[in-house]
Amino acid sequence: MDGLSRHLAQNYNVLVINMIRAWFFAFIVVGLALRKKGHFSEVLSTPQPLLQVTRGILLITAICSGVYSFTKLGLVLTHSLMACYPLIVVSLSGPILNEKVGRSKWFAVLAGFFGVLIILNPFSINLAFASLIPIVTAISFSLYTILTRKASIKDGAETSFFWASLISGAVMSIIGPFYYEPIFFSDWDLLFFLCCAGIAGHFLLTKAYEIEEASSLQPFTYFQLLFASIIGVTIFEDTLSISIFAGGIIIILSGIFVSWKKE
Repeated sequence: MDGLSRHLAQNYNVLVINMIRAWFFAFIVVGLALRKKGHFSEVLSTPQPLLQVTRGILLITAICSGVYSFTKLGLVLTHSLMACYPLIVVSLSGPILNEKVGRSKWFAVLAGFFGVLIILNPFSINLAFASLIPIVTAISFSLYTILTRKASIKDGAETSFFWASLISGAVMSIIGPFYYEPIFFSDWDLLFFLCCAGIAGHFLLTKAYEIEEASSLQPFTYFQLLFASIIGVTIFEDTLSISIFAGGIIIILSGIFVSWKKE
């Protein structure tokens, strides 16, 4: 999915791609909600609308900043930095979700952020502002993940999924038209596949956090870094430097430890 996003974003404005993606997301979800009588009002009803609106804004922020980063830094570097997001999730799961985070887990979180510093190499004169974009993505997606878990206490997966799509579509409807540019007919099939993959991924993520603790799911997210690195190196010819490799390994090991350690 991220490979398709980068390919399309290299040829079109990031906001336009994600506006169409958000519209498709909202259209499908609203259409499904209208299939059954009374189902629309059922999935729209929530005792925590502010929380759901915040989730939608965070989701579209993470998607847009992530895809933009793909075009500036490549898949490998972007995902290596974004790999710290599970550590952010774990560090926030204590104060927000009241999940237990012991001393050893905090040590692993600090080790993971040390891995981020190795990748960024702040002492290098080549450190650019663009290198911080994946950090924005990681923070946004971490907060979205935490709030998804929190929302699942009172709302079902369908309600959270519905609100995320609705708010994402509304935000991009306000911003996206100012940057609109036509999409070539030959690229619509890729865009359609990207939209379908995005819907499936977000629904499964929402469902997963409904039935499992946020901290216990985080090791699975590192498969994304693995596959993104393979695609980035083989297809887009991204560079896998020593600092990216070393920092990425530290982040991954820290994340696995912090998720599997029993306090």
